[in-house]
Amino acid sequence: MSQPAPTPAGFLAAAPPGTRVVVRYRIDGGFTDALGDLVAGDAGSVTVRTRRAAVVIPLDQVVAAKEVPPAPERRRPRA
Repeated sequence: MSQPAPTPAGFLAAAPPGTRVVVRYRIDGGFTDALGDLVAGDAGSVTVRTRRAAVVIPLDQVVAAKEVPPAPERRRPRA
């Protein structure tokens, strides 16, 4: 029999730093997503470095999380 899938918070707590992740979490008025590299985590929160900034996400607000493939390389501008 296979092991049950970890909870989203359990996945984030076990993932090594540098893992590229997408995390959906609660905010006032709804939900939002953070896409980027997992920087750090502790018993209560994780930090994800997105393109814009590092986002600290409380684990009790996480509703979904998964590993995603590396970002595609940026295209060079046309001359």
